[in-house]
Amino acid sequence: MGGVFGRFRAWGRRHPGIVSALWLAPFVGLCLLFLGLYASMPGFAGGAPFWWYAVLGVVLVVPLFWRRRRPREVFAAVSGISFVQWCLGVEPTPFNLAVLVAMYAVASLCSVRWAVAAGLAAELGLALAFGRITENPDFETWASTSVFVVAIWIAGIYANTRQRYLEGLEERAERAERERDQQARLAAAEERARIARELHDVVAHNVSVMIVQADGAAYAIDGDPEQARQAVRAISATGRRALAEMRRMVGVLRADGGETEDYAPQPGLAELDDLVARVRLSGLPVEFRVTGDPVELPEGEELTVYRIVQEALTNTIKHGGPGSAASVELEYGPRELVVRVRDDGRGAAARQRPGGHGLVGMRERAAVFGGTVQAGPRQGGGFGVVARLPVGEPGADRAA
Repeated sequence: MGGVFGRFRAWGRRHPGIVSALWLAPFVGLCLLFLGLYASMPGFAGGAPFWWYAVLGVVLVVPLFWRRRRPREVFAAVSGISFVQWCLGVEPTPFNLAVLVAMYAVASLCSVRWAVAAGLAAELGLALAFGRITENPDFETWASTSVFVVAIWIAGIYANTRQRYLEGLEERAERAERERDQQARLAAAEERARIARELHDVVAHNVSVMIVQADGAAYAIDGDPEQARQAVRAISATGRRALAEMRRMVGVLRADGGETEDYAPQPGLAELDDLVARVRLSGLPVEFRVTGDPVELPEGEELTVYRIVQEALTNTIKHGGPGSAASVELEYGPRELVVRVRDDGRGAAARQRPGGHGLVGMRERAAVFGGTVQAGPRQGGGFGVVARLPVGEPGADRAA
C-alpha cells in the first residue's frame, strides 16, 4: 500500500497542474449544484438573470487553477472580485467560497504574515457578506460562522508547517548522505596513504636485505662459492617476495575498480623522439635537440623527464593558440640535466582554466629526485618550462 501511495505522490509531483484540477473539481461540482438549487428559489438574487451569475462563477473559479503558482495574486483577484460584487449589491453565491480556497492556498504556500493577512481579509469579507444577507446580525452568529473560516485557515497553516518540516528532513537527509560519502572518500584516501607507507616500508626493507646479501655474495664469491650461491638465492627469493607484495598493494591502490591493464614498460628518454613526432602530427611544430654528453639515468628519472616534456607540450597545444611553435632542449651538464620546453604562443594572455594540476605534477615529479621546475610566461611572448634534475648521483642517495 505504501508503494502505491509513493507512486501516486511521485506522479503528482510530475503533473502538479492535473492534481490541482482534480482537487478543484469537487468544489466546482458542489458550487454548480447549490447554484442550481438557489436559482430555482423565488426571488433569488433580486431577479437577476441566471447567466449573469454563471459568468460571475467562471470569473471567481478560473483563477483558482493558478493558486499554487501565484497564491497571493489569485487571492487578491478573487477577494477583489467578491468585494466589487458586494459594492454592487449582488447577493453572495456558492462561488464566493473561492475566497476560502484561495485563502487556504496562501496559508499553505506563503509566509506567516501573508497567511495572517489573507485570514483577516477573509474574515472581513465574511462580516460584510453576513451583514448584508441577515436582517438582524448578531456577534454570536457571526462568530459561529467564522469558525469554519478559521478551521480552513488553520488547516493551511498546518499544511505549510508540515511541508517545511518534510523539506527540512529531506535537506538533512541529503546533507547526511553527502557527509557520509565525503567521510567514505576521506577514509579511503587515508587507507591508501597508509598502504603507500606500508609499501615504502616493504620495499625499503627488502631492498636493504638484497643489498646486504649482494655484498655478502660479492665478498664470498671467491673464497666460499657455496655461501655466495646461497646469498644469490636469498636475493632472488627476497626480490620475488618484494615484487609480489608490491603488486598486491598497488592493486589495492588502483582506483579503476579492478580493470586489468597490460603490463608495458614505462616511457623514457628513448621515447622522446616518438612523443615529438606525435605532437608534430597534431599540427604543432616542435624543434628537439640534445646538448652535452648524455649520461645514463635511472628509469624513474627518465620517466620524470618524459612526463615533464609531455605535459609542457600538452599545455602548448591547449593554450598556445593557432600558429604557435615549441622547442624541446635537453642540456646535460656535469651535475644536472636541464630540460627546457618553450613556445611562442599566447603566454600570459592565455586563458587560465580552473582545476588544472599539470604544473603541480611536474614539480612533484621533479622533487622526488631532488630537482626543481620553473614555469611561467616568457618575456616577449610565449610560455616556458625549465626543469633541473641532478645527475651522476645514486638514486638511493637522492632518495635519502
